[in-house]
Amino acid sequence: MKVRYTKRAAAQIAAALDYVAAESPQGADRIRDRLQIVLMLLRDHPQAGRPTTRPGVRRLATHPYPYLIDYRVTDTEIIVQRFRHAARRPI
Repeated sequence: MKVRYTKRAAAQIAAALDYVAAESPQGADRIRDRLQIVLMLLRDHPQAGRPTTRPGVRRLATHPYPYLIDYRVTDTEIIVQRFRHAARRPI
């Protein structure tokens, strides 16, 4: 299954990684690696995340890092819609 990012999600991921990289480039690399692992899990198990209150949207955490991925599953792809720090209010 293909993974696609919305422009919003791609910008949120880039901003989070840039923010962490300013203090710890290695930390940003570890978060990036964990994000790739989580997305590989989703390719094999698209229903791994828990349902949200928004119809058709699921959420998966990037443990041990405090980020949440909101995504939607179609017949052919996983669409990453949002990426945010768990302590931040949803927008």
